[in-house]
Amino acid sequence: MTFIPKTSPEQLVDIQTAGLRWTVAHAYAGSPFYRERMDQAGVLPEDVQSLDDLRHLPFCDAEDLQSGYPYPLRSVPFEDIVRIHASSGTTGKRKVLCYTLQDIDDWRNMFARCYELAGLTPADRVQIAVGYGLWTAGAGFQLGCERFGAMAVPLGPANSDMHCEMMVDMETTVFCATASMALLMAEELHRRGLIDRVKVSKIILGAERHGDSMRQRIKELLGVEHIFDIYGLTELYGPGTGLDCALHRGIHYWADYFILEILDPVTLEPVPPGEPGEMVVTTLRKQAAPLIRYRTHDLSRLIPGECPCGVGFPLHDRVLGRTDDMFIYRAVNIYPGQIDDVLSRIPGLGSEYQIHLLHRDDGRDVMTLKVERGPNVDASADKDLAEAVAGEIRRKIMVRSQVEILDYAALPRTERKSKRVFDHRESVSSFLDQAKAG
Repeated sequence: MTFIPKTSPEQLVDIQTAGLRWTVAHAYAGSPFYRERMDQAGVLPEDVQSLDDLRHLPFCDAEDLQSGYPYPLRSVPFEDIVRIHASSGTTGKRKVLCYTLQDIDDWRNMFARCYELAGLTPADRVQIAVGYGLWTAGAGFQLGCERFGAMAVPLGPANSDMHCEMMVDMETTVFCATASMALLMAEELHRRGLIDRVKVSKIILGAERHGDSMRQRIKELLGVEHIFDIYGLTELYGPGTGLDCALHRGIHYWADYFILEILDPVTLEPVPPGEPGEMVVTTLRKQAAPLIRYRTHDLSRLIPGECPCGVGFPLHDRVLGRTDDMFIYRAVNIYPGQIDDVLSRIPGLGSEYQIHLLHRDDGRDVMTLKVERGPNVDASADKDLAEAVAGEIRRKIMVRSQVEILDYAALPRTERKSKRVFDHRESVSSFLDQAKAG
């Protein structure tokens, strides 16, 4: 059975135009939030006739979801809502999203497309190691698996003992996890001498930005054929809104379900194709909680041209970082992804690292990078590795840094997302402010 439709660019324009007009009219009629925003912007549903009119519509953001708690953006009667999911914000209330039966079915079909794009068959056995409950991750992976017709092994982020046992006993062929969890499992299977007993040939990674060095390390440890990157966020159904094909040129996204704009995060104007910017999404069919120009704060870029794989859906790059991940060091705006990119290009390093920011007594900030040495790399190379890292950071990012090379596996492994940036300056300044106030 085929889940990915044959769609031309012209057909996508027609689908998106009709979907945009329906979404605006639906949201205006059903959501007090959207009605107020559009009235403030001086835009009525009948003013939206083409995709060019998208630029006249107001934006919405995570703060709007949190301030509208517990049912933000709701555009249908409560009787039509069959489920809610939520994601946590850095502060304040959770972002709660509602789903109708059609919303769930659309999400299920999009995710089935992802499994098809990854080359799965109904004979595959899919071990799901992402979170269940309020989070969308586990539910999405399982919905898509059941719709596609493969066997789901729904463990969630269980302990490594259970994952190792089930991976061997269930003869798992596909492993779905965060990159941190996949690395943890790969190292654990080697440590237990089980690597020759597992049949995993494909890995699908989501929920966490990761670099090429981490992907390569996981691939080497497990000997898998492909590692795929899946995109999604709770506000936009959940995971499953796009996946890279076997050519790994970028993520094919399901443009018949949502419009993706890539905008300058400061000016909110479109950037040229191929240039990085903030991902802004508008849904085309979502009933319970439609999105109109929702700022995801994820950074990516559109990839021009058609993919040689033959799938007609457009491409965006893997997530390059987040606008709210940026930190300022010595007046330079830095994203963790920039440092990740530098480290992944230096031979002899492992995939794990931490960024520590400190404020010295003389008033200067110091950035220390703690980076693992690669496996089987002799410690005698540490000085050269540290100098190479510091030199490349200086050359590519234009800042000075201190570099500590650690033993392989010295940094903590986690079943969830790895924390990369430790800004100790905030706690120090907070302490000083409190001391002055006292």
